[in-house]
Amino acid sequence: MFDPNCVRFFDTTLRDGEQAAGVNLNVAEKLQIAKQLEKTRVDVIEAGFPAASPGDFNCVQAISRELRRTTVCGLARTREGDIRAAAQALAQAENPRLHVFIATSPIHMEYKLRLTQEEVLAEIRSGVSLARSLVSEVEFSGEDASRSDLEFLIKAFKVAVDCGATILNIPDTVGYATPEEFYQFCRTVILGVAPPEGVIFSVHAHNDLGLAAANSLAAVRAGVRQVEGTINGMGERGGNSAIEEVVMALKTRADYYGVTVNLDTRRLFPVSRLVARLSGVAVPPNKPVVGSNAFAHEAGIHQHGVMAKRETYEIMKAEDVGCIPAVMVLGKHSGSHAFRARLEFLGYHLDDASVAKAFEIFKKLCDEKKEATDGDIEAIIADEIFSVTPEFHYELKEYTVQVGSGLATAAVVLYRDNKELKDAATGNGPVDAAYRAIMRVINIEPKLESFKITATSERSDALGEALVIISYQGLKAQGRGASTDVIKASVKAYINAVNRLYSLAAVREIKLNGNGCPKADES
Repeated sequence: MFDPNCVRFFDTTLRDGEQAAGVNLNVAEKLQIAKQLEKTRVDVIEAGFPAASPGDFNCVQAISRELRRTTVCGLARTREGDIRAAAQALAQAENPRLHVFIATSPIHMEYKLRLTQEEVLAEIRSGVSLARSLVSEVEFSGEDASRSDLEFLIKAFKVAVDCGATILNIPDTVGYATPEEFYQFCRTVILGVAPPEGVIFSVHAHNDLGLAAANSLAAVRAGVRQVEGTINGMGERGGNSAIEEVVMALKTRADYYGVTVNLDTRRLFPVSRLVARLSGVAVPPNKPVVGSNAFAHEAGIHQHGVMAKRETYEIMKAEDVGCIPAVMVLGKHSGSHAFRARLEFLGYHLDDASVAKAFEIFKKLCDEKKEATDGDIEAIIADEIFSVTPEFHYELKEYTVQVGSGLATAAVVLYRDNKELKDAATGNGPVDAAYRAIMRVINIEPKLESFKITATSERSDALGEALVIISYQGLKAQGRGASTDVIKASVKAYINAVNRLYSLAAVREIKLNGNGCPKADES
């Protein structure tokens, strides 16, 4: 039942968030995030855009099968093909929602859609009606609503309601609005549409001017009762409204907003870490709520105040968002039960076989170092469990690097289809030489778009975790690798990215030049 005093949260990390440049999550990674979001009690999860690609369709379908409590949503344009694809992907969902959208602003209608107002209304009528005939819950969005003509937007929403939509979304698609005007804009739309009981309004704010959270909160004040956003504010361009910021603002200032939320805020920090780890998009230290400095105090006067009374400088508690340091140290003598418990605390939901595999790798790591940090464990999971791409798989057997004065040489040995493939190359440093050797083996030369390597903790024996993004023939893939040897981590990350590149090409039915390794086929 709809509670007018409760604000629902609609998470689009797996759809809009994944549109951030360089982010490419596979099905296993999306499932992990979806399960953690469900554990956080997010009301709705937009799992993807099924008509966009077979990969998106498969992700929405897989999440629909797994989640039983949270509403699973699929995005679709007003086109019949989009809507039927979304409905098919959602067929096994316990609580399905179909999210239909079309642009309503003059600039979008003229230059992108090339449709008149009447033609857009006709699209809404046919699209929402079809969606409502296929699923029980339909959301309608007027894309670029904040730059739309108010009278026309109200008319569009009325048509959507007449055709069966029960959630009406007001997107600030390009982050153009300001809080004061957006409050009045949303208020005018709500009063103008005056929908029947049971229809709620939603808001979807982008952060191009750094105002997404403020605009979302202004919309709540205006009467909106669903906020759409992403974990860590991830998304294309400047990102989306950060769910953790909006929910903690509503809870911390409940005296002002006078609303409740369903989320378990103690899961915010773990889900933030999970999304950052799997997406490769790091959380800035000064990020509100979930940044590493969010509850840190260095200035002496601040430290004194916090010790005297915590509330002097902290308006919310670290424990309330799950930012609690590990109280359990894991090492070579730790058992599988403790390891599984720590995985669950960190937000990972693995089957028995995956836990067993991860525990075996963890034990080997503990032979190399005394204790394993949470970062080490998360790196193991990301590198060894989620990074596997069985559709097309190169595996690193061994490598060697030699560095001299100004020149490095690397040799690599890979396995593919039970064949041993090897080559060598020189380069500007050991990583560059290793990457050139791999390119010789696979017989294609992807462009390296990004290369980062970080330590999983501040200890000298920390794992090095490498993240690379490569592109080739219009495709882009990211890869991860972790090892106590940073060169090995870098090599593993590149091979993982290559495997993902070929998997992505297979899904999109694109044949890459080189087609793997002709040398192996000819031998």
